[in-house]
Amino acid sequence: MMKTLSALIAAAALLGGIQLLHDGSGASAANEATPSNTYRLVANGDEGACAITRGATVSDGLSLLTVAPNCRRLLPGLDRAKFWREQSDGTVAFSANGTDPIVTFAVADGDGYESYAPVLPLLSLAPGGGLKHRD
Repeated sequence: MMKTLSALIAAAALLGGIQLLHDGSGASAANEATPSNTYRLVANGDEGACAITRGATVSDGLSLLTVAPNCRRLLPGLDRAKFWREQSDGTVAFSANGTDPIVTFAVADGDGYESYAPVLPLLSLAPGGGLKHRD
């Protein structure tokens, strides 16, 4: 009787785990996390655009950063950025070494960020990696 009960509990746990995987909730949670880490960087209202990806967390507020090679056309030196640092006030800085910012962003109205240092070019950073023009 005890072996049968243990076998039933084990089978139920196994089926529950399989169902969790097949109903997509495990996979969709992983897929939903990816787009929120991908951003579209735009210079001066669509003069140019490139993809930015926020990677794994290194320490409190500091994450790895992947910058598409064509980002250097928007801001020279931006392609050297390897770190995303988020401050407690919500500002975000990209740097090559984790401390000295190449560009710094403030939270924008709505979703995303706008650069304020350097002053030019004005860059906007919005969630989503699509580089298509928005209507």
